[in-house]
Amino acid sequence: MSKHRFNKRRKLSSSELRGRITKYFSRNPKKRMTAKQLIKKLKINNSKDSVIHIFRVLEKEGILYNIKDDRYKWNRKMSQTTAAPFAEKHEYTGVVDMTRSGAAYIVSDDSELDIYVPAKMTRGAFHGDTVKVEVVEIPGRNKPEGRIVEIVKRKTTHVVGIVHQFHRYGSVIPVSNPRLPEVHIKHQDLNGIKEGTYAIAEITDWGINQNKAVWGKISKVLEKASHSDVSMQSILYSNGFEIEFPPEVLQEVETIDGSITEDEIERRRDFRETWTVTIDPASARDFDDAISLVVSEDKIELGVHIADVTHYVREKTALDKEALERSTSVYLVDRVVPMLPEKLSNDLCSLNPQVDRLVFSAVFTFDKKFKLKDKWFGKGIIHSDRRFTYEEAQEVIEGNSEEYAEKVTLLNELAHHLRKERFKHGSIAFESEEVYFELDDQARPISVQVKERKDAHMMIEDFMLLANKMVAEYISKKEQLEIPFVYRVHDEPDPDRLADFSLFASELGVQIKVDTPKNIASSFNALAERAQEDERLKMLEPLAIRTMAKAEYSPNNIGHYGLSFDYYTHFTSPIRRYADVLVHRILEWNLSKTTRVKKDDLDTKCKYISGQERKANDAERESVKYKQAEYVLNQIGQVQTGYVSGIIEKGIFVILHESRGEGLVSFQSIGEPYIVPDSRLYAVGRHSKEKITMGDSLKVRIVDADLETRLIEMELVDE
Repeated sequence: MSKHRFNKRRKLSSSELRGRITKYFSRNPKKRMTAKQLIKKLKINNSKDSVIHIFRVLEKEGILYNIKDDRYKWNRKMSQTTAAPFAEKHEYTGVVDMTRSGAAYIVSDDSELDIYVPAKMTRGAFHGDTVKVEVVEIPGRNKPEGRIVEIVKRKTTHVVGIVHQFHRYGSVIPVSNPRLPEVHIKHQDLNGIKEGTYAIAEITDWGINQNKAVWGKISKVLEKASHSDVSMQSILYSNGFEIEFPPEVLQEVETIDGSITEDEIERRRDFRETWTVTIDPASARDFDDAISLVVSEDKIELGVHIADVTHYVREKTALDKEALERSTSVYLVDRVVPMLPEKLSNDLCSLNPQVDRLVFSAVFTFDKKFKLKDKWFGKGIIHSDRRFTYEEAQEVIEGNSEEYAEKVTLLNELAHHLRKERFKHGSIAFESEEVYFELDDQARPISVQVKERKDAHMMIEDFMLLANKMVAEYISKKEQLEIPFVYRVHDEPDPDRLADFSLFASELGVQIKVDTPKNIASSFNALAERAQEDERLKMLEPLAIRTMAKAEYSPNNIGHYGLSFDYYTHFTSPIRRYADVLVHRILEWNLSKTTRVKKDDLDTKCKYISGQERKANDAERESVKYKQAEYVLNQIGQVQTGYVSGIIEKGIFVILHESRGEGLVSFQSIGEPYIVPDSRLYAVGRHSKEKITMGDSLKVRIVDADLETRLIEMELVDE
């Protein structure tokens, strides 16, 4: 006869009871329980009074709160520290995005949402640092919150600023970036540098946590530098870019023999007798790409010739390691920090006119109806006949110049056909506005213009897109078994952001279809067309772009949504992009045979290069904002026209038509409080009922411009 054993309700000790109660509520944050209900749920033998006592202790500690009549619930607003013992923990690696308050957000590839870190838990991390963050997954909390547990890599190694001397030490106070640390310098390391001198400090000791001073040494004194020059250097260093090349790299470059031997020519396809030109900005000093054209009775042969950087930059050399470390050239308003030393970027690799140059070529054969019939990839040698600027090529296209008119006109017709086909298959036509500054001999802005894209610009872009697409397709389809490769990928728009944008756009009379990727692209293209005619809709374009994922490098091909390409890479700019260097190597290794590199190694490099690209973009934007503020400094008191680009509780943002600089008009300066709805599409004066809407054109007076923060202050001017 079997015996049935019944679980007897056990009476828990005070500490055990506290633990069980806390654990239950943390895992059931929406439950509302009385002591009697909880005793029954937990199957315990403790008295109702003992449970209520624990309830009240936890209420005082902020873990629970009393809804009504001793019915308790988990407190979702409890602090992370309090909640930590009862919640699951996960660790992520990401990059710090520091806020002005000292708190931070950690941007991690492994977390869908950015991770919030309170100021007291940043562990002395600064903006741009790579860190490990421990996230406490508290039930009921929608947004992840964590604490930094390790600083993996510092973004900033140098600080550009002004030297100040104190009784026990000196310091370099950052210029132009309040998110950088003050660097303490020992008196003996100042070497007699005067108070107020601009200098670059190299950080040698970051200290521990927030309260420990950062120490360093003076690496360079900037005696005759202007504030603008110092600010540009600060922008570069603060984004993690070294200006000077290491001595070992420069020494290695000096040993490179630029002569082209007959044996080398024999190994290459010779294009030196083929008509070849480069078409670039007037300010360009390095020429990555050239175009050749051969026309016969029944076909057109287009050559896209790219500087053969890998002929000079060999794997595992100091030069190659430095190129990877930089990953990209950085283009500020008044200077370029190249990825490769000048001997290569402006000389040996640059496809200068009237000299023989080594290239990696992509040759495309079309019939007379511009249908692609054949393609060829391989190493070549060219002799460029002419260096055109975009403006000069445009003169030929518009019929104002006869120089090579027949060939340039045919190239333009071919480009138009490629562009039409691309848009027919779903490519999106958004173009971000770029500003061009005319600078005086002191690098001060004296005029600002919006760059105008004409046929000459788009023609070269279309040919580069063709080459990039076909190289990626060639590698992807070469064999059934994957050949690891560097793709330029672009994911579909974020559904949540897209839904918000669609509601936003509908308020302005623009319908965005979000049901399929193809309809999204069609809606975006329709918006781009309407924005050409309606000034108010122009501000929607950058908002639409923000709904989309950022393009990046990856060995995992998901296609390029924005271009509507199944295969895409970057092959055409190896002088200024390391991704293209990797692409050249892998393509060369797989022309006559098959070579597979380790995909994990490639993935690591792709993530790093993508990160460097984002830093370079940040630096370029910062330099533009600085020059816009510097330009506006000379216009204080002037009245200008602009349009409303954003609305917050504090005021409205206005973009000036002339300089494209963005400034804030505070509601306080208008003279009355404004009501701003959640949509932030408009603001209504509380007393006057005056309505200000996104995209409104208005007049403002320039009040001030701060070069340190790059902020422009404005006030409304009555019509």
